[in-house]
Amino acid sequence: MAIFFGGVPMTSALTQWLQTPEEYDKNLQPSAKSFVRDSKAMCNTAVDVKDLPTSYVFIADMPGVRANDIRVLVENDNVLTISGERYLEETAEKEKYVRMERSAGTYLRKFSLPPDANVDKISASCCDGVLTVTVPKTPPPPQQKPKTIEVSNGPKETSKPVFSRL
Repeated sequence: MAIFFGGVPMTSALTQWLQTPEEYDKNLQPSAKSFVRDSKAMCNTAVDVKDLPTSYVFIADMPGVRANDIRVLVENDNVLTISGERYLEETAEKEKYVRMERSAGTYLRKFSLPPDANVDKISASCCDGVLTVTVPKTPPPPQQKPKTIEVSNGPKETSKPVFSRL
């Protein structure tokens, strides 16, 4: 089932909107600019997430981004934010691009971490444009064995019961 927006499928409208040139973004309000910038950044950042027995691993493609331009944050105790920025290469005045397909800009993704994520021991490394963020899991609490309670016979009665004759 396709969702339509303005007579075109929603996916086409979103794709077209996200591929608009940056000069159109200049006419937007500041809050809309921020939303458009973040939306483009999220669409441009491919991330794989693995659920391993002892950790969660996030693998993000960030081509051309230097390790010191990458930020890994934990916000509100459970939101993992991965961001980075790739800058345009500086060129001499005599050089002119004939075609430019590699985009510069921001990479951004946010993930809600599950309750068993140990946010105090997160580690990150970047190698060849691939960022790997490892979030260890907190071990489950040990299962407590049931405690056996001994049942006694109760207090012994010392007096004999009294029977009455009718």
